[in-house]
Amino acid sequence: MPHIQVPENAPGILGPMKFSPQTAEPMNALANALLQTDEGLSRGERELIATYVSSQNECVFCQTIHGAVASAYLGDEDWSFVNAVKEDYEQTPLTNKMKALLAIAGSVQKGGKNVTSEQVEAARHEGATDKDIHDTVLIAAAFCMFNRYVDGLATVAPSDPNIYRYRAARITQKGYSAEGEYTPQAT
Repeated sequence: MPHIQVPENAPGILGPMKFSPQTAEPMNALANALLQTDEGLSRGERELIATYVSSQNECVFCQTIHGAVASAYLGDEDWSFVNAVKEDYEQTPLTNKMKALLAIAGSVQKGGKNVTSEQVEAARHEGATDKDIHDTVLIAAAFCMFNRYVDGLATVAPSDPNIYRYRAARITQKGYSAEGEYTPQAT
């Protein structure tokens, strides 16, 4: 049960965002700026970073919704690839560049000062640009905040994967907003 009174049928971050529209708007703008662009990293790669950091933070809602969005962008219909990345990205067919960027993201998740010059150089060696490194650090840092927002208010994380698939389809089409519901409307 959430720590504050949030609207019904508004699980995860949607509940607090509907509770506080004045903070929802800039938070969604940040999510869209970080995740809804293919400048440098693809949308799928960006969502994968958000998913990985959320899994390291044990935020069930965020790792599931962003995993669903990453899966939609990456054509991972059964979520097996995204789940493998969360489990042990080193053993997946990700590019060496993405593996190096996920190592940086994992260090940011532990604390910003945990990112090492060696990690940055390794990412550059694998073809990461300064923009890729910048965006990886910012996505990881932002998702630490988003994860703590969701879990700090004890929001509800649905267990039905179809709820996340439904919302992921909306996000891939329209971006992030506090509008809409997480369950399909009856027709």
